[in-house]
Amino acid sequence: MTNVKEVLGVFGSGSTHWVGDGFPVRNMFPSNGIEAEINPFLMLDYAGPKDFKPSNRPRGVDEHPHRGFETVTIAYQGAIDHRDSSGNSGTIRPGDVQWMTAASGVVHEEKHGREFTEKGGTFEMIQLWVNLPKSVKMSQPQYQGILDEQIPHSDLGSGSYARVIAGELNGVKGPARTFTPVSLFDIRLKAGSVVELSLPAGHNSALFLLKGDVTVNAAHPLTGEAQIVVLGAPGEKVVLESKKDSTLLAMSGEPINEPVASYGPFVMNTQEEIMQAVADYRAGKMGRLR
Repeated sequence: MTNVKEVLGVFGSGSTHWVGDGFPVRNMFPSNGIEAEINPFLMLDYAGPKDFKPSNRPRGVDEHPHRGFETVTIAYQGAIDHRDSSGNSGTIRPGDVQWMTAASGVVHEEKHGREFTEKGGTFEMIQLWVNLPKSVKMSQPQYQGILDEQIPHSDLGSGSYARVIAGELNGVKGPARTFTPVSLFDIRLKAGSVVELSLPAGHNSALFLLKGDVTVNAAHPLTGEAQIVVLGAPGEKVVLESKKDSTLLAMSGEPINEPVASYGPFVMNTQEEIMQAVADYRAGKMGRLR
């Protein structure tokens, strides 16, 4: 198969832990040590699926900062109430995507949605971190609250489709604005379908299987839950054959070939910039929640 992206490896979750008291996550990277092959993507946490009982207190993560990158939250089940120091707030519901550009610094909190908290139910979401180039790391924070109905579908045949969140697939363009070229597709495959997916040549790419049974390029199986396949930058297509109904997230991005220095919620280019980020947060320069 010419122009097919090479499979570099298939991985399960590298670690499992709780984020706050509301998000039990399986980390797919960087705990697997594959961040160099996935640049410009920094982290992928898969939260759930997890059943929560009704409660009178929202679970989640209290006020915390970010600087130097973007957080992308994709909701599958459940809901998150968000508010931040730039004055943005809202509820992320199934099908919605929150694209928050922390840039020079933002403080926010993420809690289970009020109605979800009161009724309980199944919680399932992905949070993906996307790096920013040095030229915009200290720009003004931005916020994109993208609703389910704003995300167009690309028909993949046989009842399969992709929700195009960012980038372009088969002439369908996603609504998310990005600082560097990034493609992000929420893919639903029907059992028995064979799909040829286009991903840009020269971009680092990966496919994350939330659940299902999919063979990649006729030779590499992804089965069960929380499996990720890393693809090489050369080539511009990947072939997916699904044995069961399957849900995947395809991510592809132009590499940012700059130094990376990170410490917790800060991702910059040098350790000096990290130290400055810590000092700025402590001094309240990233704002506070009220």
